[in-house]
Amino acid sequence: MQKGAEVWVIVRIFPLALTDRTAFVLTFCRMPLSLLLPLLSGIAYAIAALLVKRAADLGIGVWRTAFIANVAGAALFQPLLLLGGQIHLELWWQPVVLGCCFVVGQWLSFAALDRGDVSVATPVLGLKILLVAVFVTGLGGASLTWQLWLAAILATAGIALLNQRASAAPHHAVGRTIVTAGLAAACYAIFDTLVQRWSPAWDLGRLLPLTMAVSGLLSFVFIPMFHAPLSAIPQAAWRWLLSGAFLMGANSLVFIATIAHWRNATTANVLYSSRGLWTIVLVSSLGHWVKSREQHLGRKVLLSRLAGAVLMMSAIVLVLM
Repeated sequence: MQKGAEVWVIVRIFPLALTDRTAFVLTFCRMPLSLLLPLLSGIAYAIAALLVKRAADLGIGVWRTAFIANVAGAALFQPLLLLGGQIHLELWWQPVVLGCCFVVGQWLSFAALDRGDVSVATPVLGLKILLVAVFVTGLGGASLTWQLWLAAILATAGIALLNQRASAAPHHAVGRTIVTAGLAAACYAIFDTLVQRWSPAWDLGRLLPLTMAVSGLLSFVFIPMFHAPLSAIPQAAWRWLLSGAFLMGANSLVFIATIAHWRNATTANVLYSSRGLWTIVLVSSLGHWVKSREQHLGRKVLLSRLAGAVLMMSAIVLVLM
């Protein structure tokens, strides 16, 4: 597919999601896999977030959710072993470092969301896109075009605008939230950069299953932070939690494997950031099903999110130029 056609595809795809679902699917199918998979991951994340949010409303808590999601993700990555690859005993530390980056990043992000305000934490976590661009250049030894740098900046600003909320309540623990969310973004950015750099020596069938197995084991450190045991989770909440955890694991599998195979961490992150747009689309169409309160927003919030959507679309178009 030519670059101009790719840009046309992405400009058309979000309006079609709301108007013509058949054309939406057909348009999606025309995209190359290296671009399609990060977008599909963004959709999977948006759906998973709604399911997990519904589970959270039933009293599960962030730490039990993180534990279940990580264990499910670790299991979903293991079939990649069938793809084969090289095991480098002298490089045993690489999947350990990656697993630590993933879990520490998750611990910091959940700490920011648990103790601070989502409206503060989410835009700071969005800095990951910019940090990936910086780390790919610095640690990965790659050079990025001006389009990718500008796209990373626009996507970061778009995330901040998409996260605007109607509540005017004062924020809590702002400084601590910014620091923990910023460190989480750095951990995730380092993870993506190192996956891109280290995966060629291992291949898909070795590095990623080992990395996520390490992250699954390290997730047991979340258990002391449970406010109640897993057995206390209400029966009604399990279907939301398990379906959300499965989708989150599948989303991680597709997104991380895309970076490992195509070595396109910056491009994949900009496209993956479209999850903010997909969330708005899903809330508008399925919010009543998961009992989301975000269906009823004021004009100011909707205009802010529209501006964020325009910035996000501009970032994605720049990636495809």
